[in-house]
Amino acid sequence: MAAAPNPTPPILTERSFRSLGATRVWESCVYLALAACALFTVLITISIVVLLVWQTRTFFSMPETSVWEFVSGTKWNPQLGEVKHFGIWPLICGTMWVTVIAMIVALPLGLITAVYLAEYAPNWLRNILKPSLELLAGIPTVVYGFFALSVITPFLSNYVGIKLDYYNALSAGIAVGILCLPTIASLSEDALRAVPRRLREAAYGLGGTKFDVSVKVVIPAALSGIISAFLLAAARAIGETMIVALAAGSLARLTIDPRGQIQTMTGHMTQMAKGDLSNFDVEYFSIYSVALVLFLMTLALSLLGNIIRLRFQEAYD
Repeated sequence: MAAAPNPTPPILTERSFRSLGATRVWESCVYLALAACALFTVLITISIVVLLVWQTRTFFSMPETSVWEFVSGTKWNPQLGEVKHFGIWPLICGTMWVTVIAMIVALPLGLITAVYLAEYAPNWLRNILKPSLELLAGIPTVVYGFFALSVITPFLSNYVGIKLDYYNALSAGIAVGILCLPTIASLSEDALRAVPRRLREAAYGLGGTKFDVSVKVVIPAALSGIISAFLLAAARAIGETMIVALAAGSLARLTIDPRGQIQTMTGHMTQMAKGDLSNFDVEYFSIYSVALVLFLMTLALSLLGNIIRLRFQEAYD
C-alpha cells in the first residue's frame, strides 16, 4: 500500500506575517493592561497602609496620647473634659460584641440555607430563592440600621421580654447578621455544589440517607469553602459602619452586657468624621489610629482564612 503523501506546509504570505505581528502586539497590550491594573491595586493598598501608619505616628507624637495607654487602656473618651483617654479596648469590645452576635445569627442560618439550596431544593425553587436571598445584600446598610431601631429593638423588648436600651449591641448585631446572611449562604452553596457528584453517589450506594450524605460527606468535602465564607462574613461584620453608627450607640465602654449602648471602631470613626474637628486636633488623628487597628484585624482574618483554606482544601481528579 502506497504511503500517504506528506501534507504541503502552509505558505506564510506577507499578509499572514502582518496578521501574526498585529496579534502579538494586541496580546502584549492586553498583558500590559492587566499587569497595570494589578499593579494599581497593589499601589492603592500600599498607599492606604502608608497613610494610616504615618497619621498614626502623628497621633502618638501628641502630648495627650501614649502607645501604652492606647494598647492597654480601658477608657476611650477623646472629647470629654480636659483629661482625655485613648484606650482602644472599649472600641474593640463593642466591635467584637456586634461581630459575635452577627455570626451567631448568620452562621447557622446561612449554612442551613446553603445546604437546602444545594442538596434539597429543586432547580425551579433554587432559581427563585437564591436571587431573592441575594437581594438582601443589595439593601443599603442605612436601611438595616433603621430596621434595627424601629423593628428589632421593639420586637425584642415587647414580645421577647428583653429589657434593652434604645441603642444597644444586640439589635445592631442581629441586623449585621441579617446583612451577612446572603454572603454565607451564597458562597457556601457554591462550595457545596462544587463537590463532585460521584461522592454523593458512593455514599448513597453504601446506604446513606440524604441527610447523612449532606452532613457526613458533602459538608466535610466543602469545608474549606464554607470556612472562607464564614471568615469573609466576619470581616464584613467587623467593618460594618452605618448599622452600628445608627443602632449601637456612641458610648465606648467595656461591658459584658449586649443590651446596653456601645461604640464600635467604625462607629467612632463615623462620629469623628462628621463632627466639626480641626485637622490638627488629637481627636482627628485618633481616626487613623483606630483605622490602623481595624486594618490589622481584617488582615489577620484574611491570613487566617488563607491558612485554613490551604489546610482543609480538598483536591479531586
